[in-house]
Amino acid sequence: MTSTEGRLTIEGRETWYRVTGDLSTGVPLVLLHGGPGAAHDYLDSLTRLASEDRAVIHYDQVGCGLSTHLPEAPKEFWTVQLFLDELSALLAHLGIADNYDVLGQSWGGMLGAEHAITRPKGLRKLILSNSPASIALWVSEANRLRADLDPATQERLTRYEALAEYDNPEYLEAVQVFYDRHVCRVIPNPEEVQRSFRQMGEDPTVYMTMNGPTEFHCIGSLVDWSVVDRVHQIEVPTLLLSGHYDEATPATVQPFADAIPDVRWHIFENSSHMPFVEEPEAFDEVVLNFLQ
Repeated sequence: MTSTEGRLTIEGRETWYRVTGDLSTGVPLVLLHGGPGAAHDYLDSLTRLASEDRAVIHYDQVGCGLSTHLPEAPKEFWTVQLFLDELSALLAHLGIADNYDVLGQSWGGMLGAEHAITRPKGLRKLILSNSPASIALWVSEANRLRADLDPATQERLTRYEALAEYDNPEYLEAVQVFYDRHVCRVIPNPEEVQRSFRQMGEDPTVYMTMNGPTEFHCIGSLVDWSVVDRVHQIEVPTLLLSGHYDEATPATVQPFADAIPDVRWHIFENSSHMPFVEEPEAFDEVVLNFLQ
């Protein structure tokens, strides 16, 4: 399957993208990566969803990966609206704004939900993979999962968070215990997943500003984010995906299932937050059945 790369310029900033397949046939699938700020790399394997009648589009949201980095931008710059505008501009640039599907993973699903709530005319189907409906639910459930860790790990997490020593090796080691349980259970992580973590570590601007230092210590600008009272406005067929061991627990996903009119939900029994690398064959089957 052929692929082409390009760059979209928005107000002097560049957004990198890659199209795998032919945009002129079928309904293209746009992938929204997580983080915020994790870049597309960990979703690289999803090029396998491309076919003769489905192009797959990866892109790096501004602030990470191969797109423009803005480490000096003020905190107020990093808003949900910034990324919604970037997505709309990319759809228009590629000429697919009248006909496309979206798969958003983690933060990408949060962004995808926000996009679908605006009822864009060209959106055909929506997949929300491992995404919460609110950060309050996310934090509450993360604390519940964290309480199941061994006491020594919990103590280290609490101690270094109180000191704001998020780069302390002992803190990072304790964080990894949580990640190995609830983020990606393929150990060692696949190379493309490691690339995303590395690049986010090299420039954590977006992640630290909007989320916070870790998946379960959310103190950034998204702390009050929620679409619970708006998801009923999503009109397109929607597929919810999560893992049995996912940090996006059923409680964080339930508001989507309760309020979206046309919705179905699949939980991968042997996965956590990345079923596309933890159970790739099962993931592809569920996704392709929905898209087709």
